Amino acid sequence: MEKRKITKQRKTDWNAIRSKCREYRKRPASLMMLILVLLAALITAASMLYLVIYILVNGIPYINADLFAWEYNSKNVSMMPAIINTVLIVFLTLLLAVPIGIAAAIYLAEYAKRGSKLVKVIRVTTETLAGIPSIVFGLFGFLAFVLTFHWGYSLLAGVLTLAMMVLPTIVRTTEEALIAVPDLYREGSFGLGAGKLRTIFVIVLPAAVPGILSGVILSVGRIVGESAALIFTAGSVAAVPESLFDSTRTLAVHMYCLLSEGLYTNQAYATAVVLLVIVLVINRLSAVAAKKVGKEK
Repeated sequence: MEKRKITKQRKTDWNAIRSKCREYRKRPASLMMLILVLLAALITAASMLYLVIYILVNGIPYINADLFAWEYNSKNVSMMPAIINTVLIVFLTLLLAVPIGIAAAIYLAEYAKRGSKLVKVIRVTTETLAGIPSIVFGLFGFLAFVLTFHWGYSLLAGVLTLAMMVLPTIVRTTEEALIAVPDLYREGSFGLGAGKLRTIFVIVLPAAVPGILSGVILSVGRIVGESAALIFTAGSVAAVPESLFDSTRTLAVHMYCLLSEGLYTNQAYATAVVLLVIVLVINRLSAVAAKKVGKEK
């Protein structure tokens, strides 16, 4: 019986392949499109794999205990202050940007009238801001926070600049996640006597959590890898800040400074390995959290 099932399955697979081949013969444009898509996927995967292997091969041999010393100096070139600063900046930026972004998305998806001119303006603005290069945000932060407000190169200036930079991404992804929630959820909640606000926070938002987390993940990746905007706002002091108005540097800025000096190229590769591991760990934890939330629903 098992052999017959296997034989039938093989015949079914072969017939499916033959039907596909006939379809592609009738439509050569579809075959060309399939080849181009597969080629693009292979090029992307190969490029990503090459970059990861290149960083690991050049960086792992130079990772040592001195790179994780508590204080930075010209001898050990420690990245520990930069690691702490990176985590601190990510936390403060998300603490500021996520509530504002979710609140704006709730207004656009739940309260604003469909087809409203104000909504169209906000959406166009957020899409435009999402495409602006980070160095433009850095120059704006430098002119506004560093010079106009006289904060100097500081942690606060860097956090505010990064919050403005990731806010459009959070707003757009959250809005799309809220729109994707079926209207039946809302109608069922209203039918049970729940109000608008209770429906949003008890029914709609929990259902949209996986989509919201995807926007937060993208934002974290952009914050961790950002250097241009922080060089103009947070500065490059290799020390853990004692207040919001002290200058500091993240791992990406630390790596840039090491490469620009030309004396610590090997340590820069080691820093790139640590930065790569941190990004992979954050993405993995976020993916696990999103899956867990999805199963609980």
